Amino acid sequence: MTVLEDRIDMAESIDSGDELTLDTMFEWVEKGPIPEGYKVEIVGGNIFMAPQRDTHWEIIADIYEQLRAKYPRKRVKSDVRIDYPGHLNGFASDVTVMAEGAAKDSRGLWQHQDVEFVAEVISRSTAANDYDAKKTAYALAGVPVYLIADPYQGRCRVYTHPKDGDYATETKASFGDDVDLTDTVVGLTLKTDEFPRD
Repeated sequence: MTVLEDRIDMAESIDSGDELTLDTMFEWVEKGPIPEGYKVEIVGGNIFMAPQRDTHWEIIADIYEQLRAKYPRKRVKSDVRIDYPGHLNGFASDVTVMAEGAAKDSRGLWQHQDVEFVAEVISRSTAANDYDAKKTAYALAGVPVYLIADPYQGRCRVYTHPKDGDYATETKASFGDDVDLTDTVVGLTLKTDEFPRD
């Protein structure tokens, strides 16, 4: 099929009254050319593509390695689709920790009810999603700990105690300071002294 034929098929499926679903939207994405090194997410029914920069990857790798000191590899995910509450939210979070015993659903997807921790590393083009729409979705899902690492500000924000679509507690730490998660389900302290800045 050509790009034009794909667009016509998409338009016809919307016009025919079919309910738009995340599965349909991800099928569209998979048909299109996605540049290498880009991550795709659907936030509030909008498709976002963001490049994975070196700084971005270094922070993700650092968080992943520190979590692996406590968690088995199968519980720590990166860039894996998980559908969250709200209108058409299919996120591929930078780092996700699944609860012990978590299992995929009948469609082969991990379930948001089993997410214990999420970390997002800010990209300029999608920063608003991480601070707003995704934060709300994670809180609605009851994700106990949400960490944002912002290489532009050189700061981390940690959100805990989700309730009614928001987090009751917000803690800030500058890059170089420890992020104390010992009193959360994560149960460890994250070092940020090697997080690069942009």
